[in-house]
Amino acid sequence: MAVKAEYLWVDGTQPTAKLRSKTKILADGETPPIWGFDGSSTNQAPGDKSDCVLQPVFTCPDPIRGGSNIIVLCEVELIDGTPHPTNTRAACREVADKYADQKSIFGIEQEYTFFKDGRPLGFPVGGGYPAPQGGYYCGVGSDEVFGREIVEAHMDACLEAGLHLSGINAEVMPGQWEFQIGPVGAPQVADELWVARWLLYRIAEDYGVSATLDPKPVKGDWNGAGAHTNFSTAAMRESYDAIITAAESLGKKRQEHVDGYGAGIDQRLTGLHETAPWTEYSYGVSDRGASVRIPWQVEKDGKGYIEDRRPNANVDPYVVTRLIIGTCCEALAQS
Repeated sequence: MAVKAEYLWVDGTQPTAKLRSKTKILADGETPPIWGFDGSSTNQAPGDKSDCVLQPVFTCPDPIRGGSNIIVLCEVELIDGTPHPTNTRAACREVADKYADQKSIFGIEQEYTFFKDGRPLGFPVGGGYPAPQGGYYCGVGSDEVFGREIVEAHMDACLEAGLHLSGINAEVMPGQWEFQIGPVGAPQVADELWVARWLLYRIAEDYGVSATLDPKPVKGDWNGAGAHTNFSTAAMRESYDAIITAAESLGKKRQEHVDGYGAGIDQRLTGLHETAPWTEYSYGVSDRGASVRIPWQVEKDGKGYIEDRRPNANVDPYVVTRLIIGTCCEALAQS
């Protein structure tokens, strides 16, 4: 029996990488082998040295094709077997392994916006704007919620694929939604987020709708789209002192993190619409206007996790998890 294996990889498009995929036919029970692709067509190689290698790293059931078909997420390698310069997973894996004893886990809240015919879903056909923000967040009804059928199909697909999907909700702007992946460690949380993104794009195809991770899809008085990243270590899950150490450490490397948190971050982190200015760093309990929020129950319980609210929707999850582990775990190891 033949198995359709959809090979996924992250390309070299700048400033924001894109997902690519193609199908390989395998024999039933065959382990997905390494494969190749034309890197000159994905911003990953010149035309005279175009071969790049796909190294399978994460496999799950394919909920779109069903049956025994699978999705195969890959790292991109050079032909000598070393990580390709665009392969951000390799660096994430290295840092995660270095601090594996701290048992880091993540939950990433992926916001996105549906577009159809050049406008956000729910915006008036022919131009103009809908009613101001207010009733759309976690709303119900055809006058406030747009694209729910796609969101439900995506949720079911993620669950059928075995991903650690922990929830969905309608967001603050019409046509804007969120799903959450986690809690799970790195790099797996990033693997699953990339697969969930691909499933979102692929399912939206069937509805003639596109999903964008643009951090500011509509200018003006409309919320941007982020990827709030929740993080904890074993120490943080037992000690409030460790929570404060982690929160303060992030401020000491503010610029490094902002630089790695997605293109166009200055358009979203303005100090308005539940954001802190990208040029500043702050943390606070229950404060959605801070760079990093400490949930109220964490302060109450004296242990738990923190939420870095700065990452953009278009962030590379391998980069954000690498940066947070590297900064927080180093500080905790020294404390």
